[in-house]
Amino acid sequence: VQLQASGGGLVQAGGSLRLSCAASGRTFSGYTMAWFRLAPGKEREFVSAITWNSGSTYDAESVKGRFTISRDVVEHTVYLQMNSLKPEDTAVYYCAARSTAFHRATYRNDRTYEYWGQGTLVTVSS
Repeated sequence: VQLQASGGGLVQAGGSLRLSCAASGRTFSGYTMAWFRLAPGKEREFVSAITWNSGSTYDAESVKGRFTISRDVVEHTVYLQMNSLKPEDTAVYYCAARSTAFHRATYRNDRTYEYWGQGTLVTVSS
């Protein structure tokens, strides 16, 4: 499995960016796909997740109403639309995938994800 993240960049506060994660190497039926982020001096944190089959989405409280995760099952791509960006959203964003069955108790735990992309840097200026 390979995950290729792209779409990061520099944007002013209040602006928008769309991240993409191209997935390849197998079919992703039953997978959960997610975005995590790592900011300087902080631990990696969960951002959003989506189940491949049903498209059910789950977001961290800090991004609810601003970020939207989606997937294109034909293109094997996961997106993260980020609106109303804030300086505190500055981080390296990673896409991740896990093959284990979705479980509400664990989907926010980065240690349960088997596959990771290389990360894409998002910088939000004030």
